[in-house]
Formats: sequence, C-alpha cells, structure tokens
Amino acid sequence: MRRRTVTAGSLEEILRATEPATAPASAPAPPPAPPAGAPARREERALRTEFEFELPRGYVDEAGTLHRHGSMRLATARDELRPQIDLRVKENPAYLSVVLLSQVITRLGTVTDVHAGVVERMYATDVAFLQDFYRRVNSEGHTRAAVTCPHCEGAFEVDLSGGRLGES
Repeated sequence: MRRRTVTAGSLEEILRATEPATAPASAPAPPPAPPAGAPARREERALRTEFEFELPRGYVDEAGTLHRHGSMRLATARDELRPQIDLRVKENPAYLSVVLLSQVITRLGTVTDVHAGVVERMYATDVAFLQDFYRRVNSEGHTRAAVTCPHCEGAFEVDLSGGRLGES
C-alpha cells in the first residue's frame, strides 16, 4: 500500500470527491407497508445529532452579554481531520481542541457564528466542560454520567446537558 502526503489543498479535493451525492429535490418515498398479517414494526428511533448544554460560567461577548446555553452537534470525520491541517494546530498542538470545538458548537446563546476566536475567549472551566461534553457525546452517544454520592455512596445518573449543579 502506497502512502501519500496530504496537503491542505489535496485534502479538500479528497473530501469533496468522497462526499455523498446529493439526492434530487423530490420527496423521499415512504417505506413499503408491511404485508397483511405481519406484526407491526416498531418505529425506529431517530439518531440524535444535536445536544443542548449549559456552561458552568458562561461566555461573555464584546457587548458584555453572558451566554450560557448552547448546542453542539455530533462530530464528523471531516471535523476531526480538518484541525490536523490547521497551521495554528501545527504550531501549537494544544490548539486542536479550540479548533475542533469551534466546528461542532452550533449555537452559544444568541451567537450562531461560533469560531475559534469565541472559544479562545471562554473561561478555562467552560472549555474543559465542553471538551468532556464533546467526548461523551461523540464516544458514548449520550450526555448522562454515572455518579456516586460522597455522603451516602448511592449511585445514580445525572444529565450533563442542562441544569445547574446541585439542582434536581
């Protein structure tokens, strides 16, 4: 197997060439009806691709507005590949999470254009929260975490996507 060096220009060409073909604008055909006498099929659960979150501290924009609620979408292979060719990441590998988070955060309060500069200006606690949230959503497929009470040692689950700490 031959190895090939991929540059920024050729990666874009490869990604463009491997994109799935777009379907015509016509409506998709409904699934065929089950044959008479066949048991009714349970409706399949739709894949959840966007997850709401609430930042521990919040992002303060240039106007001084605090933004705490946001949403993050599932990452694609392209999202994980693109930071690898980013010059800022090549100069400083720690910048990878900033670039990656800026690609998958779809909204932060009223801010819909979340770019690397926005993530750079977030508090470290919020970035750490988002990194953990990204890992949970993309590797585990949900935002729940198993926790144990330090006092009674009771085990239960909490949803990391919303609510304030200590609230039920």
